[in-house]
Amino acid sequence: MDVVRAVPLLTVTDLDGTLDKYVQVTGMEVVMNHGWIATLAPAGDSSAQLSLITADPTGPMNPSASVEVDDVDAAYRAAMDAGLEIVYEISNEEWGVRRFFFRDSGGNVVNVLGHL
Repeated sequence: MDVVRAVPLLTVTDLDGTLDKYVQVTGMEVVMNHGWIATLAPAGDSSAQLSLITADPTGPMNPSASVEVDDVDAAYRAAMDAGLEIVYEISNEEWGVRRFFFRDSGGNVVNVLGHL
């Protein structure tokens, strides 16, 4: 299993207004916007990304980071083997990802996903 990318997630109340400020201050551009989550990246460089989220539509809470992997089922098995608390069971989402959430010992919730 390989990591494709890792992205911090910041919870916000006003997605559009916050996006505008981040674009203005950082010069990044919006590379994805689902209306409840949006991702920013420097123009032409997707290696550095930041996502802003209002409320996850299917998960029980907003995660603080997303880690995209090439084999989400292997990651899920590894999380189970490690004894991590699974707070959102592995699921296929309508926006084209398969994912699960785990909580680490510090209370951080991480969204582990792969694209379908």
